[in-house]
Amino acid sequence: MYSFEYIRAQSVADVSQKLQEADDPKILAGGMTLIPTLKQRLAQPSVLIDLGKIADLKGISVSGKTLTIKAMTRHFDVATSPEVKKAIPALAVLAGGIGDPSVRHRGTIGGSTANSDPAADYPGGIMGLGATIETDKRKILADDFFTGLFETALEPGEIIVAVHFPIPDKAGYIKFAHLASGYATCGVMVSKTGDKVRVGVTGAGPCAFRVPEMEAALAKSFTPDAIANIKYPADELLSDMHASAEYRAHLVTVMAKRAVAAALA
Repeated sequence: MYSFEYIRAQSVADVSQKLQEADDPKILAGGMTLIPTLKQRLAQPSVLIDLGKIADLKGISVSGKTLTIKAMTRHFDVATSPEVKKAIPALAVLAGGIGDPSVRHRGTIGGSTANSDPAADYPGGIMGLGATIETDKRKILADDFFTGLFETALEPGEIIVAVHFPIPDKAGYIKFAHLASGYATCGVMVSKTGDKVRVGVTGAGPCAFRVPEMEAALAKSFTPDAIANIKYPADELLSDMHASAEYRAHLVTVMAKRAVAAALA
């Protein structure tokens, strides 16, 4: 690796100030992506700002019909939280299936969301549940947040402070995981609140997305059979050594059906 300045921030305001002062800063949350990137010299920041000591960025709470998870909350804490298991059990399932124990004890919801890895689990959950991402400057709806491969609506220097999830009547998350990494080759979060349904997909495309045709069919009949014949266009999906676009298109339907079944279980 190479030399850089390391700063352990004490508050969100402290981070904001450091980001304005530094020439080429990077924010360190769990470090699951950033540290390997630094080791490979794919990024060479002048300053590394660690969020690990900011108490205000950690915690889980429920208020009314909203579950709030602060940005530096670890995957393990989400997976084992009584509040999450009661409010949105599917979200606890999602967090419990991320990577391996070492990743779940270090990785954070804020870091995963900001990174927008196409194969990460949280983006699909955020889209499927219709979450709102709160930053130190504003609130961004899930539908507006993920903009492309490792790209989001975050502006330079903008920091995620929390993710707010509306509590649905029913929800289910199922993924077809890569055997070695645990990443989603295709993962689907389905949620139902009243007569509104959301279907969020991760792992299949350049970033998380919704499937309106499935949502419309499930709004009429919330059963796996309602979407059995709906096929997502393969030309909009990723193709790599792990799965072709055509196979991922097949998985979108299969995983969505299983997610609906999980929501009904």
